[in-house]
Amino acid sequence: MTDLETFRLGKNEFFAHHPQSPLSQEQKQVFQGLNYFPENGSLRLEVTMHQFPQPEELEMQTSTGGVQRYVRFGRIRFQVDGQEAELTVFQNVHGFFLPFVDSLAGSETYPAGRYLEPEALPGARLLVDFNLAYNPYCAYNEMWSCPVPPAENRLKVPIRAGEKLFKE
Repeated sequence: MTDLETFRLGKNEFFAHHPQSPLSQEQKQVFQGLNYFPENGSLRLEVTMHQFPQPEELEMQTSTGGVQRYVRFGRIRFQVDGQEAELTVFQNVHGFFLPFVDSLAGSETYPAGRYLEPEALPGARLLVDFNLAYNPYCAYNEMWSCPVPPAENRLKVPIRAGEKLFKE
């Protein structure tokens, strides 16, 4: 079993049984596991982050009409199936945050987007593993408030890695 498969099994266990699961009690009773794309090694990327000269604080809208504060920190550029793509990386007290919407949103992935927490590497580089892309908790239950990826993080390319649409 790969590390990713082990991680996914643990996440299913958390969703099915943990008191802090985003699923309601009714959802837990019928939960069969989350849906994922197969592991895609070409979407596990080490990229250079081009830090903005003057990172600025911004308020990111949430799914419930509120706001959360982040710093607009830098940009990453990468290729997906030969197509150029770029995303803005945000930061808060918990670290780097990469909310994004890909071209599969609404058909294969959650319409409002998915999230990643890139890992800092030496030399202004990040590990961006789209196999770990996940749905925000509001994808499972409307009681959760989730940051909505800003327009600058809407990709025209498909990201066929990570979590797919949740189906009850």
